[in-house]
Amino acid sequence: MTGSRDKKQPVFMISVVSRMLGVHPQTLRLYEREGLVAPQRTKRTRLYSQEDVEKLAMILRLTREMGVNRAGVEVILRLRHRLEVLQKEMDEMMQFLEEDLRSDFMKRMRRLFFEE
Repeated sequence: MTGSRDKKQPVFMISVVSRMLGVHPQTLRLYEREGLVAPQRTKRTRLYSQEDVEKLAMILRLTREMGVNRAGVEVILRLRHRLEVLQKEMDEMMQFLEEDLRSDFMKRMRRLFFEE
């Protein structure tokens, strides 16, 4: 869990992110205004997390390499978020089922070995 928490830690200033991604800082500000990314702020300084940088890189791939317009990017981001939520719910259900099956198996084994 620490890895996912670290990815959310805001550490990169806008100048660093713009160099990392090869875009003008104004592009990053535009993406923020359009609601595609929401960096954290300390007073007037924007701080981006590793997760933000990965999201921005994906946005740039979609727009530059695949020709997706901003509206399409928004749809893709929403669908991606919904898929992540569904995946998390499915993982939790699978864990619950595994625990239930494990418990049932242990009960059967106890009956088999100790109650005969």
